[in-house]
Amino acid sequence: MTIPRATLRLQLHHDFTFDDALAQLDYFAALGVSHLYLSPVTTAQPGSMHGYDTVDYGTVSAELGGEGALRRLAAAVHARGMGLIVDMVPNHMGVGGSHNAWWLDILEWGRHSAFARHFDVDWHSPDPALRGKVLMPFLGAQYGEELAAGRIELKFDAANARFFAQYGPHVCPICPTEYAALLQAANRADLAALAAPFQGLSTQPDDQMRAAAARDALRDFVAREGTDAIDFILESYGTDDPVSRDRLHRLLERQHFRLAWWRTATDEVNWRRFFDVSALAGVRVERHDVFEAVHKLIFRLYAEGVIDGLRIDHVDGLADPREYCERLRQRLASLRAGAPYIVVEKILARGEALRDDWPVQGTTGYDFMNDVGALLHDPAGVVPLAEAWAAISGDDAPFAQVSLDARREILTASLAAELDHAARALHRIAREQPGTRDFTFASVHRTVAQLATHFPVYRIYPSNGLRSAIDNRYFDVALAAARKTLPRANQGALDQVDAWLGAHAPDPATKGNGGNDGKAARAGKHGGQNPPATPLSHALIAQRTALALFSQLTAPLAAKATEDTALYRYGRLLSRNDVGTDPDDFSLDVEAFHAANAQRQRRTPYALLATATHDHKRGEDVRARLAVLSEIASEWSATLRAWSTLNQPQRRPGDNLNEAAQWSPGPAFEAMLYQTLAGCWPPDLDPADEAGVHALAERVAQWQLKALREAKQRTSWIAPDENYESECQAFLFDILSPRRRDGFLHELTTFVARISPAGALNTLLQTVLRLTSPGVPDLYQGTELWDFSLVDPDNRRPVDYALRAAALDDATPAAKLANWRDAQVKQAVIHRLLALRERAPGLLREGEYWPLKVHGALAAHVIAFARRHGDHWAVVVGTRHAAALLDGDVPCVAAQRWDDTAIALPKGCPASALHDWLADVDHTASKDAAQGDQANWLYPRDVLAAMPVAVLANIARK
Repeated sequence: MTIPRATLRLQLHHDFTFDDALAQLDYFAALGVSHLYLSPVTTAQPGSMHGYDTVDYGTVSAELGGEGALRRLAAAVHARGMGLIVDMVPNHMGVGGSHNAWWLDILEWGRHSAFARHFDVDWHSPDPALRGKVLMPFLGAQYGEELAAGRIELKFDAANARFFAQYGPHVCPICPTEYAALLQAANRADLAALAAPFQGLSTQPDDQMRAAAARDALRDFVAREGTDAIDFILESYGTDDPVSRDRLHRLLERQHFRLAWWRTATDEVNWRRFFDVSALAGVRVERHDVFEAVHKLIFRLYAEGVIDGLRIDHVDGLADPREYCERLRQRLASLRAGAPYIVVEKILARGEALRDDWPVQGTTGYDFMNDVGALLHDPAGVVPLAEAWAAISGDDAPFAQVSLDARREILTASLAAELDHAARALHRIAREQPGTRDFTFASVHRTVAQLATHFPVYRIYPSNGLRSAIDNRYFDVALAAARKTLPRANQGALDQVDAWLGAHAPDPATKGNGGNDGKAARAGKHGGQNPPATPLSHALIAQRTALALFSQLTAPLAAKATEDTALYRYGRLLSRNDVGTDPDDFSLDVEAFHAANAQRQRRTPYALLATATHDHKRGEDVRARLAVLSEIASEWSATLRAWSTLNQPQRRPGDNLNEAAQWSPGPAFEAMLYQTLAGCWPPDLDPADEAGVHALAERVAQWQLKALREAKQRTSWIAPDENYESECQAFLFDILSPRRRDGFLHELTTFVARISPAGALNTLLQTVLRLTSPGVPDLYQGTELWDFSLVDPDNRRPVDYALRAAALDDATPAAKLANWRDAQVKQAVIHRLLALRERAPGLLREGEYWPLKVHGALAAHVIAFARRHGDHWAVVVGTRHAAALLDGDVPCVAAQRWDDTAIALPKGCPASALHDWLADVDHTASKDAAQGDQANWLYPRDVLAAMPVAVLANIARK
């Protein structure tokens, strides 16, 4: 297995292609990463800026340069002894538009399409208008309105001899069973002859082959005779005349799709989506044929040595992530010698661990990002910050309550159809047995809704239709909450749904579950018997289906409610509001951080360690600076009040001036805006630089619009209030206008200058911890210098690699500390520690992890640990919570401040010739009789004199 030393994530798109990455390869290699980690390389929707809307799994994106360019990049990467990891999207494809051949085929042939089972389509919808059809919720207004306006048209593709309905960029093929009638409508003998082979066609596979041959003849005719006759047909289905418009409507009604207003998707979509995004359809990768089709290109590239590992996107969207990971590893292992490197994108709740039985190296690093971020926060700030937020927002609810309220809203407003699908799967089980058939759909629906609403993690991972003890640890939380909230009359349904959702195996001898009582089933759930292996009983298949649908409901519900709603409503301190975090877990003490790192070393030593990603809501340096506010909570609260008073004249009044919530942007969003400005203001931006301030305002305005809509309170993506949004934007531009240079802008930049040194210190600590903790450090593109980005697309802006390459040299980070505002000290730290990882690959990646004891006056402001691999040792020392300790402008505590603070080295660790790779000085530990033992001690007054962080190793640099 090729284990990366460090990865560099690159976001590829038409403006940054494989060849663009190749042009920067010398810099990437010089920086010290071992692997490039590429966003998806398969063909996506045209113009895609992220690649997660794959339309063709079988080809490398031409917009990125095609397979030839990918191979050129891979060859150059491998020539430097580096590798390529590729992001893979097995859960969903981009649909709509006109580029997904699989999707177009099911629109054309319906349930008999060769690809009908590639997507999670419910072909047996309870809605008669959708039975055997695919809902196409892409219309901008109601169907009748769009039809009357002439925006839905019948067209003909001469190159492929295909009739299709078109709405904007969306193409819906007409089923060839209609072609005979269409061609005969021209009332021409030549077209009637062409219509004959289409006569009597069905949608069965053999008739699809007949249709293909008939289309060949039609194509030849059009190529020879032109399209005049076809144009006549199209005119007879035009929308200008009521008669022809009705003819088009009746034709569309007979198709295997139903064109619909986009708003219908929430309630009626009959196929699984990615979250609530109707442009992304879930793929049934659990089917063997689909799995092979989805991975065919990736397997070939891996077998041929072009790529060296995979990152699996949104693994929780799959029906059975464990089974998927097992199958993926087996297939990759069969293609090439050595164990494949696989990491999965997985959000872990506090206390939740990646399952041991998943054969992967670990996660993509959100868990580490959460831990290291929490470590930077001072627990003393939690109460005053909470009080300030409650006073501002008028709401003292904890984040858990905000998230719960959001879950209820999302389940109704965005995922109603997905809830219905899960409930119907369970209700079908109920109907199959006399003992349970009187459980109504409504009662099952209420039960599933309450369980999903209170689910404490993204999902569970049952095996063969049974929940494990680990699954029940989380399921029981939801079960207890549902029991409290559901009416007494629903308790029986709750017990039964609990049984069907994996509390026990169904009786394989019966079609259903034999009417087993749910309460009795619970008694043996933790040690239930595994069901028969093969063949699977109908009851077990039904139970596994229901479990998959339930899990594919709880995962997007958690993501949409927490990441995309609640985190935009709750503003106590935004540095704790990011993907994979729980703001109620405000801070993490040193002992807990050590425990998490020790667990990584034991269980997932090759997982990625991230502090910035393409999905983060605030850049790593924004969060690091905002964490300082936890150390000066009272000062920050006073600052918020002062700024709000100062900017009161710029507020936009609403309809009711007596209600504070009516003015724009409103107190809560105003407070979150101030946090954002304080967090992202560049260290080198002069408030007198009008162009620079305006450019920043444009970026913040983009964040603000997304934040307002994601919060779904006064505006939303579904029902935007453009007047409110424009007023919020006007407020932002007013407070940052040049005429506020001596007012708010002065106050803002003065405050930013006050906290920036402590924020820079946090950045250096966070960077060192990412590069020295157990695992594989992941660098997000461009973040080797300052990362003051905001939520996407801001965090995917072009990177100035020329600037970064020019800044890279061999000078010590300590020598660059005085000029920390240019961020070169951060880059130098990364460069030095990647060099150390190259010199001793096992030391910082999987070496033993030793928490170190710290004593003395400022012990609470130090984190220290040792890493050991064979005879190699490294001692990592960092400064934390230092806002009150800094004197002047440099982000480093003066040596004399450390007084008697001391760090005990573990037994066996060398006491001398410990070289600091960040300052190029050697240190020697010493005995200290005052400490009352024989340990060797290091003193922060020595090791942290030149830098706020130190990495000492018994390995010389050269």
